[in-house]
Amino acid sequence: MSPAPFVTFEGIEGSGKTTQVRLLSDYLTKRGISHRVTREPGGTPLADEIRSLLLSRREEFVFPETELLLYEAARAQHVRAVILPALSSGQAVLCDRFYDATVAYQESARGLDGESVDRFNAFASGGLSPDLTFYLDVDPEEGYLRIRGRGTRPDRIESEKMEFHRKVREGYLSLLERHPGRIVRIEGSHPADDVFRRVCETVSARLGW
Repeated sequence: MSPAPFVTFEGIEGSGKTTQVRLLSDYLTKRGISHRVTREPGGTPLADEIRSLLLSRREEFVFPETELLLYEAARAQHVRAVILPALSSGQAVLCDRFYDATVAYQESARGLDGESVDRFNAFASGGLSPDLTFYLDVDPEEGYLRIRGRGTRPDRIESEKMEFHRKVREGYLSLLERHPGRIVRIEGSHPADDVFRRVCETVSARLGW
């Protein structure tokens, strides 16, 4: 385990993970637990610029290989500038997505070679792995309806066809089978308060929070 816990939240578009990160941050603040909230892609000015490149809708086709390298570039900057310094200083880190997302999106949904994705993930993260990962599982159709309900224009990834999002979910379920000790599945279709209750039970049992 890291000097302080590194906790990540994963799920397809519209799964509610960003809400759960916020709720857990509020919970830790009330308990006086020092922590840092961040996200991928992003987390630093440079990584946020790469995020904009990745998520902006555009006429030019973005090749899967290009997409993978941009995500890894943002991660390399993010890990070294934000996550590792925070963990080393004793701050817990809550991160909205990490390298599991790259496996689900770029390997499972885009069809890139798994060994290559794993190699780039390890290189960009410097070998850093989450201590605990929450996977919020929802049907892609429900996630799509949630996105539409936001009243904002879907970004490039959110605008992908439903088959793409189904493959992303399949990728996450495969990861859950491969890492049952680290990844905790929570039914994301339940009300946010019910989901957060399960999050709290897990961090209490696993991390003593």
